[in-house]
Amino acid sequence: MSAAGVGAGGRDVPAAAPTPRELEPRQRGIFAVLVLACIGAFFLTQHLKHTPTVVQEFKLTPFFSPYPRGHEKEEAISFKLEHADRVTVRVINTAGDVVATLLRGWPVARYKTFSLRWNGRRGVARRYAHGETATGRPVLIALPGGPIAAAAEYRVEVHLLRQKKTVLSTKSFTLVAG
Repeated sequence: MSAAGVGAGGRDVPAAAPTPRELEPRQRGIFAVLVLACIGAFFLTQHLKHTPTVVQEFKLTPFFSPYPRGHEKEEAISFKLEHADRVTVRVINTAGDVVATLLRGWPVARYKTFSLRWNGRRGVARRYAHGETATGRPVLIALPGGPIAAAAEYRVEVHLLRQKKTVLSTKSFTLVAG
């Protein structure tokens, strides 16, 4: 005989809903799975939050003008690496095109701030100058010899050769026309 019965007047009566005691083990199981999933998600999020990125502390000058009347003549770029590596550093426009290649395969130490300057010119840097920041930290000045890049917004791309990873700066900077 099924759980449904025949009621008065010969009509079928639906089966009674399960009692709370019958659902309790299933509910406990579902609750336990949800609690464990939440705990697991919490620990995964904390791990990802505290895992250092391969390129750290990207700093850029918000805007610069390589023209004679410009206040900031060079774009100041600095960053740290989680692991020592050889890097290629490029300036990228908003369309994703390479405007200037500042370094190719340059060795950068781990956890030391690496400072670089861009003169605003297009092309591949084949010459470099050395300078220092106001605090005395050494700076490498990349000197591409092409024409001055268009007034626009740019980002920096760092390619780590050994790790085979490429990181694009989260912030951009603007080259302002003179």
